[in-house]
Amino acid sequence: MKQHVEVKLLGGKTATCPSDGCKSEVKMDCCAKFLDPKLVEVMIQRKKEGSINVSDKVYCPYPKCSELMAKAEVFEYTKQFFVATEQSPARKCMKCGLFFCMQCKVPWHYKDTCEDFSKSKRYQNAGDGMLKSLAQSKRWRQCIRCNNMVELAFGCYHITCRCGYEFCYTCGAEWKNKKATCACPIWNERNIIRETNVNRRR
Repeated sequence: MKQHVEVKLLGGKTATCPSDGCKSEVKMDCCAKFLDPKLVEVMIQRKKEGSINVSDKVYCPYPKCSELMAKAEVFEYTKQFFVATEQSPARKCMKCGLFFCMQCKVPWHYKDTCEDFSKSKRYQNAGDGMLKSLAQSKRWRQCIRCNNMVELAFGCYHITCRCGYEFCYTCGAEWKNKKATCACPIWNERNIIRETNVNRRR
């Protein structure tokens, strides 16, 4: 059961019952007993992602936060702090508490309209710079098919993105028919040793 749940979560999906024909999602309290705490966090995130329609998803643009929220809930939350919520694209993150622009998807630009800000160099640099900085600090890789960022939690360097594209985490080369097209190692022994030592300390 543990391996089944881990494979589903690391593949970008929610874990369902492994019995033939059963489509029920595996319960969080059951999985928390045998999953690594990091994977429990991943499971919580997957459930949250699955519960919000793609068109209703909003992510906090601040790299140290990146909280996932639904448009309606962040709108209601912001109304508590900001009187003109209906007339403004300003929203307040429910986790970090910082304001951001719902329309531009960047930290709030207090003195500029969205139109003025979109013409500025700050706009051109804001989103890309923040994402690149966060991706670099977290050692994420970008899927070349869908441009989603991917994080290697643990395991081998063969990545299957949620869009289905398979690639090498080290160099980005495509995997074809479950085989690498590059010469990169599939494992990093230091990562395996580090994971083993962390698990022993628990």
